Amino acid sequence: QVQLVESGGGLVQSGGSLRLSCAASGRIFSINTMRWYRQVHGKERDWVASITSSGSTNYADSAKGRFTISRDNAKNTVYLQMNSLKPEDTAVYYCNADLITITGLVQSYWGKGTLVTVSS
Repeated sequence: QVQLVESGGGLVQSGGSLRLSCAASGRIFSINTMRWYRQVHGKERDWVASITSSGSTNYADSAKGRFTISRDNAKNTVYLQMNSLKPEDTAVYYCNADLITITGLVQSYWGKGTLVTVSS
């Protein structure tokens, strides 16, 4: 079994910052790319940022210059530092990871999400 658990969401005022974390645990051999997505109720889930196992990063246009994705491979954890938050960043943020289990299974796993609410 593999679990991804997000944390760090909450209520913040416009212009504020939050740091999200996502820890992967379980029967993991290695983790490749890790990603953050977000979803507003009733809308599609949108990709926010990704980071490879070697640390290469990519960002959606909405996140460039404000969000920073990072990871700690020793802790199987990915982070999303979000600065200059706007009300339109309000969403449930989901962690996603492509990983190889100790049995050799290659799969993509999702966390259950953490809610970020930005008040104006």
